Amino acid sequence: MANFCHECGAAHGASHAAPPRVATPTPKKKTPRKVSAYAKAYGKHYTALKKKHPRSSFGALSKKAHAATRKTRGKK
Repeated sequence: MANFCHECGAAHGASHAAPPRVATPTPKKKTPRKVSAYAKAYGKHYTALKKKHPRSSFGALSKKAHAATRKTRGKK
């Protein structure tokens, strides 16, 4: 199947020049957000629970991990 120009219908080849490319500016690198102490503690509790109970659902494990995090950090 031949390639045709979507604008003029002419066949792509030596007679049809490609449009010039516009240089896009390089995007700024995003600085990662600082992870809170609570999120770090929660992650440790969650991974430990996931290792002990790999078949449990996310909801059940996260509920236990949040409870353990609040208990160790002295909240509520």
